[in-house]
Amino acid sequence: MGAMSRPFWEEKPLEKMTRSEWESLCDGCGKCCLHKLEDEDSGELLPTNVACRMLDRRTGFCSDYRNRRIHVPECVRLTPRLAREIEWLPGTCAYRLLAAGEPLPEWHPLITGDPDSTRKAGQSVSGWTVSEDEAGDLEYHLIDRDL
Repeated sequence: MGAMSRPFWEEKPLEKMTRSEWESLCDGCGKCCLHKLEDEDSGELLPTNVACRMLDRRTGFCSDYRNRRIHVPECVRLTPRLAREIEWLPGTCAYRLLAAGEPLPEWHPLITGDPDSTRKAGQSVSGWTVSEDEAGDLEYHLIDRDL
């Protein structure tokens, strides 16, 4: 009897993943799609509850992922290099965790097999965000929580 194989995210570096493997790492939390403000004095990034207009605030996924950069030109196309460099990726982000050699959180859909496990674990933006189209000044939407 052969040894059980480990899941692809434990075997492959980010650079070697197929497109579908890479995309499956996204847990649909939507946290990376929230606007952040930078403190002018400290440079600290401060999270808000204001979501990109493209975020489906119910599902936590982009409403037009394939064409998102047409609608939001500043949207970042995440790469393995950027996963190691971007400071504003959430601490729970699978891309950030794997880039740092850390395991996926136990609630991640790839671990649980449940596509809704991110929301069930309270890790989704579902239910507590406002669209940037309705928000007004971001300063009024600062939140006191780690992302």
